[in-house]
Amino acid sequence: MNRRELLASAAATTVVAAAPAALAAPGSSMSSSLPTPPVARKIPVVIEQLGRTRTDDYQWMKDDNWQAVLKDPSLIKADVKAHLTEENAYREAVMASTLPMQAAMFEEMKGRIKEDDSSVPSPDGRWEYFTEYRTGEQHPRYMRVARSGTFREDGKDVTVNFIQAPTPELLLDANLLAEGKAYSEVGATANSPDHALFAYAEDAQGSEVFRIYIKDLATGEVLPDVIGDTGGNFVFSPDSRWIFWTNRDDNGRPDKIFRRPARGGETTLVYEETDDGMFISVGLTADEAFLVINIANQETSESRIIPASDLTATPTLVEPRHEGRLYDLDHWGDRWVIRTNADDAMDFKIVQAPTATPGKANWTDLVAHTPGRFIENVSLTSGHLARQERADANTRIVIRDRAGAEHEIAVDEPAYALSLQGASEFDTTITRYAYNSPSTPTTTYDYDLATRERRVRKVQTVPSGHNPADYVVERLNARASDGEMVPITILRRQTTPVDGSAPLLLYGYGSYGIPIGATFSTNRLSLVDRGFIYAIAHIRGGSDKGWNWFLSARRMTKKNTFTDFIACAEHLIANNYTQAGRIVAEGRSAGGMLMGAVTNMRPDLWAGVIGGVPFVDVINTMSDTSLPLTPPEWPEGGNPIEDVAAYDYMYSYSPYDQIEAKPYPAVLATGGLSDPRVTYWEPEKWIAKLRPATTSGKPVLLKINMEAGHFASSGRFDYLKEVAHDYAFAVWAVEKGWEKA
Repeated sequence: MNRRELLASAAATTVVAAAPAALAAPGSSMSSSLPTPPVARKIPVVIEQLGRTRTDDYQWMKDDNWQAVLKDPSLIKADVKAHLTEENAYREAVMASTLPMQAAMFEEMKGRIKEDDSSVPSPDGRWEYFTEYRTGEQHPRYMRVARSGTFREDGKDVTVNFIQAPTPELLLDANLLAEGKAYSEVGATANSPDHALFAYAEDAQGSEVFRIYIKDLATGEVLPDVIGDTGGNFVFSPDSRWIFWTNRDDNGRPDKIFRRPARGGETTLVYEETDDGMFISVGLTADEAFLVINIANQETSESRIIPASDLTATPTLVEPRHEGRLYDLDHWGDRWVIRTNADDAMDFKIVQAPTATPGKANWTDLVAHTPGRFIENVSLTSGHLARQERADANTRIVIRDRAGAEHEIAVDEPAYALSLQGASEFDTTITRYAYNSPSTPTTTYDYDLATRERRVRKVQTVPSGHNPADYVVERLNARASDGEMVPITILRRQTTPVDGSAPLLLYGYGSYGIPIGATFSTNRLSLVDRGFIYAIAHIRGGSDKGWNWFLSARRMTKKNTFTDFIACAEHLIANNYTQAGRIVAEGRSAGGMLMGAVTNMRPDLWAGVIGGVPFVDVINTMSDTSLPLTPPEWPEGGNPIEDVAAYDYMYSYSPYDQIEAKPYPAVLATGGLSDPRVTYWEPEKWIAKLRPATTSGKPVLLKINMEAGHFASSGRFDYLKEVAHDYAFAVWAVEKGWEKA
């Protein structure tokens, strides 16, 4: 039974109008200089579930027509739009004094971007494909250029040489695509293997509902048969005859794989997934011998394969899904290579299987399991297997040849990030990887897997100037409440004192096994150059220290994520990096749930909290099966519709439900009206309930982008304005800017 059905059947449900909530509790130190905030009306709804009762005063903020709103935000109901507009106006008024700082930060961030930039070209047969930006433009241009060399075509070697350098060809100008639209994001692009077609998926609302367009590169025309209602995932068949894609249903979930002729024609259902809790996608193996349909959630997966020699065949199951077992596979010319956690391989191992019989009964170890060494991904070329491993919140790359000889690419630094980007061709000895650290811009290398020679292809340029020697990168370890050691990555200027006086931004995520890398970001420098220390808490729930780091903070141990973050803050205070009340906590999405939890648990630690698209209305969302991510979330958090223990534990940390009268820090919640992942009403409801509860008098603010979704504005400069806004809030919160207004 979903939440809507529970409400309909609950005999105790009442709907009554409530008196306006007080601006602040008695005894509040609310500054009289602040504008009067909006007061959200209360319409209490009593919800009975599994013998438990809760009251939601702000359920009216959810638009019952939310599926249509995702596709057309103008359909939002009038009272919700009016309230969001009022909240945005209030925040702008309260933060008006930060406008000069926002403008200055934006110019700094923009000045660190090489505006006329381009990516390193990816070779593919006779062509190299790349993206470029032109000065002043918000969106990329997708390009290709002819390539000289010897190529295998139709069983023969063909040599191509040019007397003069060929002129690059424009495939798609995303700036023209975005003209007249409030939002436009190209989510994926691909050329057909014969290089005759170019396909791109565009999201024009921020709702992650993509339309796939196919362009004939000989005529320059976009073919008329546009593919709608997709998740943005698609692939051309190796023979260029077909296109396969992932469908997105009315509730925003990927549910089907379809196929049709690439240039248009009859659409055929290839696979339908009946479990709402599983994600599906489609792709090709590295050697293009098979098409693979991947089906997975956070703990269970299975794959189905279609041979390239018979692309209209029914997909064949590799190994049936088994709860708790994950596997993904690729084909290495003469065998399958499979990354899996089977047989208690907590941090994953790599196995191999014959091409004809890829099931688990035929798996044999290729790279054995080593506890604490998490194998994140695998990249295949004809003669080599490259894998990326993570341990102690750092990464390394290991190269293996077909004879089993291995060597590694590693960096001797306290905190850094190596990223295996892989090869764009199978018959090559060249792979690509990137290196950076919190103080060092990204360098992209082409690496010869056989000779071990590397070639610098690109060094990230910071036009306004950047000297890594001006900064200090450190790795600390905080002791958690149960004794685990939680890594913390630190970035600060050499001149920033470590005497407790510095303000500090502490960033965290801690969900779905997603690690937060020790990477370089030019945007962070706008805080660090103002005397902030920037810290990343590599807390449980991510895979920063291996897959068990993820497993030890989910379901009935989810609170480890929150207590780890608090332990990191306390460690930083104890070691004089900052002091209580001078920390700004930041997290996005599931990291926003972290923000809501630690705000309730330890409001005294924070000067401010930034909850970006925060997942805070946990118990209501996890009880509403119509929402896109609810069934897929149950393996992560439990199912509060059927499991009393899961309900009680989830309710005990649900940020929205655990708000009570106390001195909260300054809070900024952000969201997007067309966000399908964390719907707009979650931050809206959080702020509506938090503002009358706080006794501190500190501002509680909401920023809803009425023209974007989960990933904020689509243009690169518009996005920087949003970052500058949030970072200006951080400075303002530490300095208590509202008291000076």
